[in-house]
Amino acid sequence: MDQWGVYLSMLLTFALIDVLLAGTDCLVAGDSCSSDETCSPRLRTLRQCVAGNGSMKLGPGARSQCANAVSALLSSPLRGCQCKRGMKKEKNCLSIYWSLHQSIIHGLNLVESYPYETVQRDYDYVRLASITADSDVGMTTVNRCLDAAKACNVDDLCQKLRTEYVSACIKPTAKSGLCNRPKCNKALRRFFDRVPADYTHELLFCPCTDTACAERRRQTIVPSCSYESGEKPNCIIQKKMCDADYVCRSRLAQFRFDCEPSKTSASGCKEGNYGACLLAYTGLIGSTITPNYVDNSTSNVAPWCSCSPSGSTRDECDRFLGFFTDNSCLQNALKMFGRESEQQTPLSTPSHSGGDRQSSTYQPQTTETMGNILEPIIPTQVCTRFLSHSPQQLFT
Repeated sequence: MDQWGVYLSMLLTFALIDVLLAGTDCLVAGDSCSSDETCSPRLRTLRQCVAGNGSMKLGPGARSQCANAVSALLSSPLRGCQCKRGMKKEKNCLSIYWSLHQSIIHGLNLVESYPYETVQRDYDYVRLASITADSDVGMTTVNRCLDAAKACNVDDLCQKLRTEYVSACIKPTAKSGLCNRPKCNKALRRFFDRVPADYTHELLFCPCTDTACAERRRQTIVPSCSYESGEKPNCIIQKKMCDADYVCRSRLAQFRFDCEPSKTSASGCKEGNYGACLLAYTGLIGSTITPNYVDNSTSNVAPWCSCSPSGSTRDECDRFLGFFTDNSCLQNALKMFGRESEQQTPLSTPSHSGGDRQSSTYQPQTTETMGNILEPIIPTQVCTRFLSHSPQQLFT
């Protein structure tokens, strides 16, 4: 075959790959099914079944019709379709996915993993070019969380979306005087879905050795609005609310898949990918089961809920909460991120298209001057001084 023939062959191969990839998008697959005279009525039947009133709408043969619709659609492009996290019309895409993969239909469990496309990332994505530059050999940065905040502030997208969610989460509404939690959570999801993990994960998982640093890390998602409430609700209630929402249910399914622990794996993870586990964890932030650090003295994380009033559902509740509090995969991922971060040699901050905004640098300081560096940003002398600062001061 001559060069021209090889070139044409490559073009055809790439075109075929594009077609195959397009077929995995549930929105594309749904449009394709809706325009097909054979597939379309089966999809409508399935949606009636999923709606919960299938027997009333379809008559005595409802169960049989639902089963037949599922069987037929399993041979359509809908079977393998998935969605992208944070994509435009994400909820619409997920509604198509769950219409077919609804585990409650006749006891069928069709959820093979989770509805999102797999993100091919190894753990080395955590390497962030820190704002700290040209440090002396052997010197280490004072505060990784502070470095992460500075690095975010010189990245256009990170700085913009971080400012948006902080503003949304600390601004009280005129009617109640409290924050607008739905608006806060929506802004948080935008931040963690659209800003590269190099920045978001450094902000959220930066290693800390003192309570000042740990409190800055805990305040990353503004817990007083997005995470905490007056009294901890029952975890089962929170989970049911999550299952009723396509996005939250999908994020939870992804988290369970990518952070599934394994006693036989050296990493503690069945999938063996710490980066994917942490990415799935951040996908839950801004949902009804938003997880966060439980205090400023440990690295323990959990949703804001309790299993104490669970009654007959206590075992189920403990399993759900334990996936956060007693999960070797998640715990190892958090620990490894800290070790990897501490081992990185500080690099110059990459250039950005921010126009006249220039990245600033500073030389590593000694222990004696640490308090002077952090004083305008976060109190460092005693824990009680946190109470005298507004949430806004913790983000600058």
